[in-house]
Amino acid sequence: MALYEDWQKLVSGHKDEEERQAFWTGYLAKEKDIYIEILKNKETKIQGKLADLAAKYEMDDTMFSGFIDGINTSLEAEIDVNALTSDSEIDATILYDKLFVNMIDAKADWLYTLEEWDAIYSQEERDIMRKEYNKSKMAVSTKVGRNDKCPCGSGKKYKKCCGKEE
Repeated sequence: MALYEDWQKLVSGHKDEEERQAFWTGYLAKEKDIYIEILKNKETKIQGKLADLAAKYEMDDTMFSGFIDGINTSLEAEIDVNALTSDSEIDATILYDKLFVNMIDAKADWLYTLEEWDAIYSQEERDIMRKEYNKSKMAVSTKVGRNDKCPCGSGKKYKKCCGKEE
């Protein structure tokens, strides 16, 4: 069975809420440790056999496949997580800008506020990325107001042109 299938069973196979909370608390602590190490060492490449990488980051192979799934959209080229086995060779390039924004998107403040980001981006750069992210998620109305110029290009107010009631 592929590791990712095992990961999905591990994620969903909890008897109760307490067990689920305990699982996620443990996993997220390990995930945070990996990101601290990656950022501290300014690692942009994750390379090697999956089993060796999992051991390096003190995770089992199944959990590490879950980590790969989580970081996948922050990589230069996504990895087919469904095909991962312990012997899979991983050769991934991390794009820090995508990683930072994806952490914001996931509302993972315990990750995007890590002090190790200081070595990658200044606080000002991170603030700009966060503002751009927030701006990209704002709803923008395309509705034409009665007193706006008509979108047909006539120069008239919408209410006196295309919006005129007949």
